[in-house]
Amino acid sequence: MRKSIKVLVISSYRDAFHAVRPEGEMLIGLQRAGVEMEIMTQGDAEYAALFRKAGIRVIDFHPEKKFSWTAIRRIRAELQRGGHHILHLFNNRAIVNGNFAAWGLPVKVVTYRGVVGNIHWYDPSCYLTHLNPRVDKIIAVVDAVRDNLRKQVWYPKKIETVYKGQEVSWYEDVKPADLREFGIPKNSFVVASVANVRKWKGIRFLIESGGYLPADAPIHFLLIGKGMDSPDLLEMMRKSPLGGHFHVAGFRADAVNLVAACSVYVQPSYKKEGLGKTVLEAMCLGIPPIVTDEGGPKEYVEDGESGFVVPSKNAKAIGEAVEKIWRDESLRMKMGAAAKKQVAKKLSISQSVDQTKRIYEELGL
Repeated sequence: MRKSIKVLVISSYRDAFHAVRPEGEMLIGLQRAGVEMEIMTQGDAEYAALFRKAGIRVIDFHPEKKFSWTAIRRIRAELQRGGHHILHLFNNRAIVNGNFAAWGLPVKVVTYRGVVGNIHWYDPSCYLTHLNPRVDKIIAVVDAVRDNLRKQVWYPKKIETVYKGQEVSWYEDVKPADLREFGIPKNSFVVASVANVRKWKGIRFLIESGGYLPADAPIHFLLIGKGMDSPDLLEMMRKSPLGGHFHVAGFRADAVNLVAACSVYVQPSYKKEGLGKTVLEAMCLGIPPIVTDEGGPKEYVEDGESGFVVPSKNAKAIGEAVEKIWRDESLRMKMGAAAKKQVAKKLSISQSVDQTKRIYEELGL
């Protein structure tokens, strides 16, 4: 039996700090747990410096295309040089090029899958990514992703769930933004939602939920992310009985600070939702979430305890849940505290590290 596993990770860490932190801290945790990690990523990414500080070798490279002979040769050279036991691939560019690079080499290939859907056994392009026979293990970010993938593969047991963990302590110093910049009166009850808008994100059901709230309710909605200002959504807000209470922030690098200033968080998606990173961030901030019964968030939000789980595509149910929390301050505080505890209990970084290390050891030893 080998004394330690050596792993080459390929991923990009140029996203916002809070977006990449869970994955980055898991990799640092694996290094501290005795796994020899090497990470192929952009050398100027903010997290690259933290990897180096943790004693992890950073290889300044990330594939620019989904298929590139240059990338394949570069990855293959690292695998041949390094004698890695595991190749862990976190995005499609890494997966396609990594699969080709690993052919004929004694390395186990692990891929990461974070969203529900879009992988089908009858789609030839999927055999370039997760369905490629070179892949030894697929790590799904939630059971919803795992269960969906298991319908598409010959060997369902090759897919396992590892939640991408968070730590409540990361959010203790987050300073709530002043929402008066959006015209929201101080001390208002504010409903937040963050999304880069796609139809399945269900934002229209959140907007429609305003019609099920008292017309004179001092409830405001803050919509954060790209596409929230699309003409059709703006028209829906204008026609809502609470029309003047909708505020569009658009894309904001300080989205977590905006959410920290709000009273409740709503994730109205009706399909494809994976982990629901912004739901977890809200929970870490002590803000109760309202999520639908589709996708990953329903797996860790305890209905009636750490938030509410409502039927998808149901604006009335969203409105009723918002009103319950608005009318009962003690319920809001209780749920917010329970949300923090749930993250610590079920979605900690230490659990992510332990589960991933176990998978590495089962494959590589």
